[in-house]
Amino acid sequence: MARTAMARSAEVASVAAQRPAKTPKHGSEQQTLESALPNLDRIIHERMRLGIVSGLAVNESLTFNELKKLLQTTDGNLSVHARRLEEAQYVECTKSFEGRMPKTEYRLTPAGRKAFERYLNHMEALIQAMREH
Repeated sequence: MARTAMARSAEVASVAAQRPAKTPKHGSEQQTLESALPNLDRIIHERMRLGIVSGLAVNESLTFNELKKLLQTTDGNLSVHARRLEEAQYVECTKSFEGRMPKTEYRLTPAGRKAFERYLNHMEALIQAMREH
């Protein structure tokens, strides 16, 4: 994988996976946020899954170890969240061997890319609404 792609995906995924959401304190802003949240894709919205999808959105594919390093997480945590994305058919997983070493590779499916674009559009609209207040 090209160094620039890994650096770009690290930036995108680390921001997505490690920053907790901030809740506004003003009444009308709180209502806007609360009314928008039920419409968010809860599969993608969880921070680790958002990190996985973000990383895959800027790369054709990533291996399990690349995602683990990118998101700075454990094997078990990554496995659980990647499996959830697979079950939703947002991510596809291919298992193979390189020599005697197992290799697990993930790709964003067309449905996953579409869901991620909807999620980003929704978040952009929410941000815009918050800025207009």
